[in-house]
Parts: sequence; C-alpha cells; structure tokens
Amino acid sequence: MPQAALPGGEVVIEYGGADLARRPGVKFGDFDAQILIASSTLIVATVPESSSEQGTSNLTVCDNGGTSVRYPYETGRRLATNLHPVANPALDADGNIYATYSGRRDQQTQVSIYKITPGGAVTPHATGIMNATGLAFGLDGTLYVSSRQNGNVYTVGPHQQAEIYTEGMGIATGLAFDKNSNLYVGDRSGSIFKISPGKEIFVFATLEPSVAAYHLAYGLDDYLYVTGPTTSSFDSIYRISPTGEVERFFTGLGRPQGMAFDIEGNLYVVASHRGRRGVFRFARKGSVPELAVSGLNLVGLAFDHSANLIVADNSSVYRVHAGSMGKPLP
Repeated sequence: MPQAALPGGEVVIEYGGADLARRPGVKFGDFDAQILIASSTLIVATVPESSSEQGTSNLTVCDNGGTSVRYPYETGRRLATNLHPVANPALDADGNIYATYSGRRDQQTQVSIYKITPGGAVTPHATGIMNATGLAFGLDGTLYVSSRQNGNVYTVGPHQQAEIYTEGMGIATGLAFDKNSNLYVGDRSGSIFKISPGKEIFVFATLEPSVAAYHLAYGLDDYLYVTGPTTSSFDSIYRISPTGEVERFFTGLGRPQGMAFDIEGNLYVVASHRGRRGVFRFARKGSVPELAVSGLNLVGLAFDHSANLIVADNSSVYRVHAGSMGKPLP
C-alpha cells in the first residue's frame, strides 16, 4: 500500500510466513529499497531513486535466502528532471506536458517553461517570465502563465512569445478555467480573482493567506477547489460555489498543494495526511483521503489523455500509469 510510488515514497508491504532470523530485503525491479520498519508480517520500505528510470517494475521480498513471487508494482517513470515546478503541470491537446523552471524569488531564469513530449523529449518553450508559477490552457489552446514575482498573467502563443494578459493580480499563483472560459487566479495574499473572457476582473472570494501559493482546480460540479498551505499542519481544501460562497471540502491535511480531477470526478491532491505523504484521492465530499501514490516533495499533478497521472515534484516530472493507483473507495 499504496499500489504506486515515486522515488523516496514509503510503501507498506504486508506478507506472511517470515522468520526474522535476519532483516528482510525488498527490491523494486533490480534496485534495493531502504527498509524503515520490519516485522514478521509487515515491512515499510522506501522506493529507491534509480527505480524511476524504468518506471513500471516488480516488487520482491527476500527473506532468509528465499525470494517471493514478483508482485507487479508501479514506481512511476521520470520524464524530465532539472526543472523547478511550483504548481501543476499542464497538458495541451496533443498530450505534450508543460512545466516551469520557476527559480528563486526575483531570479530571471534562462528558460521559464519547458515542453515535454509524451516520449520524454524536453525543449524550451517560453522565456522572459520571471518566477513562472501557475499554468493553464484555455479552450483555444493558448497557454496562460502566472508570475508570483510581479502579479502578471501572461499568454504564450504558438510562436512561444510571452505577452501580458492582465496585471495587478497580487502574488499570482494558481490558475484554472471554468467551462465558460472565465479564468481564476489565486493571489496567495488572500484573494481569488475571476477574469471574464472580456477581461473584466472581479474578486471572486477571499481566503486565509498562504505561505506558499494558492492551487486551483475546477470541478465537474462547477465548483472551484482551492488549497493554500499555511503554517498549520491541519490545512483545508476549500470549495467555492459559482456565486462565490466558500466552504471547506476537507480539513486535516499537511501542506496541500496541486490538485486535479479524473474523468469520474474524483479529486486528487498532493499533501500529507496522518504521517503519509504523496497523492491522495477523494471519492466524494467528506470521504477519508486514500493514498494513491506515495512520494516526497510533490507540488502538482495533472491527467493525460490516457488517464495516466502526471506528477511534479520540485525538480522533476513523472508519469504514473492508469490502473496502478487502485480504485476509489465505494
């Protein structure tokens, strides 16, 4: 548990018939895992860094000279590294993935956004956006990018030229579109802005300031979902109605950040919960979060056209195959 993990993620393995005359071992594919806890019925192991080069692999337990059967296990495949994502990646209509190199505060990086093809080829996509933060595609295929440095939202067209779309969005972080092409911008100092297709700007809702960023996702129920990590270890996912009323969807997460919905309307969020860290799934409001993918330092996620989960940590982007994350709770 869970059925998928990324490098550094903790996996709980239940097994039987062990004689702990010596410490058991665990392999993910050909790579040895670090054992954190071991008993006669349970092991907690950390997924090794090298396993991400091959992605899907097998898990085996070695005990007193014997080796278990190979258990199919998804360790996720690293598609790109040497990046600096701080929010969700974004995907275009052709399945290409976009991620930022955001940099330190006030750092002008050589490349602001990278493009990653489904096969893993990485190329620069946009430059000149200082501290590129949130990414979202409009229905016309235009990429929108927020800057937490100057509060601007930019567009990046087919010629990779960044142009200012709107200014004055505070510490602009998360972005999301609704079905009517209204753009929502999270100002981590406390406001959620709503920008109409005609560029009319409204304060849609006001929340508690975040120490990092507001992360946004628009649900199939026409509600806007927001996370904004604070100094508390008991943070909330907020749910905002089409008319701006704010309610708590769930409270009790540590540092919740990027979110995404699958095609069935299940909400996924990167966070920590009860000592576990990774990607958690909510089957419905009020349900207990279920750990779907274990991992460390995660910041964002998105689904591709094959329902695979694209996950970003603070330096890399990974793909976790559909079907490896278990099923939502009934």
